[in-house]
Amino acid sequence: MSQSISAQELRHRIRRGEHTGNTSGFAPGFVQGNLCILPRDWANEFLQFCQLNPKPCPLVGMAANPGEYRLPSLGADLDIRTDIPSYRIFRDGKLVEEVTDIRSQWRDDLVTFVLGCSFSFEEALLADGLEVRNVTEGVNVPMYRTNIACQGAGRFSGSMVVSMRPMKAADAIRAVQICTRFPSVHGAPVHLGDPQLIGVADINRPDFGDAVTIQPGELPVFWACGVTPQVALEQARPPFCITHSPGCMLVTDLPNSRLAVM
Repeated sequence: MSQSISAQELRHRIRRGEHTGNTSGFAPGFVQGNLCILPRDWANEFLQFCQLNPKPCPLVGMAANPGEYRLPSLGADLDIRTDIPSYRIFRDGKLVEEVTDIRSQWRDDLVTFVLGCSFSFEEALLADGLEVRNVTEGVNVPMYRTNIACQGAGRFSGSMVVSMRPMKAADAIRAVQICTRFPSVHGAPVHLGDPQLIGVADINRPDFGDAVTIQPGELPVFWACGVTPQVALEQARPPFCITHSPGCMLVTDLPNSRLAVM
């Protein structure tokens, strides 16, 4: 399937089951988002958690009311129940299944949150001539649990998850400059260099996603990652929650250029 299709067409293909993999590199130019869906009585605390931790949890949209599964502010004919390639279902903080359609699990008390995703700033890196290794190798970006603590809010707390892209030092400096302009999609990196300093024991064994090649002379560069809420959910243990599967994002109609701070 060609990657250069519109966001709406990609959502339709996902809805029809024609695209089930990760969404990195697809529908270039459009914002991709992480998903979190919670019961109404957990929603306000999660919103506060996002507001207190904008690096890993940058909020780009949410449903105006419980039970709403169409988010017109994020895309035309967008159905949050069908338009993500893979969903994770959590019960009492434990992952119980991954599915491609959540219509059978939908409830009138569910509130949808969409958080910014690093796939948006990858496009800006590529446009500047920087290599993004997971795109080059055609795999999902590697993601790791860290010892970087998030600020707690009510029942939500936990440590940050980061994504990693290896770069030469000069490219890493340029990446910091570029990504600083995109605070709505995680902004500048949170760490460069020794992964053990942030609690990553084995860079070749990511907790989520796929390992990528790190060439001699390259630094691992770490960005805050939108999988962080899944760690917070594991600890908070809401009775029911739905997220995206790592790498399988909601592709919106919002242009990436709208997120840039000039």
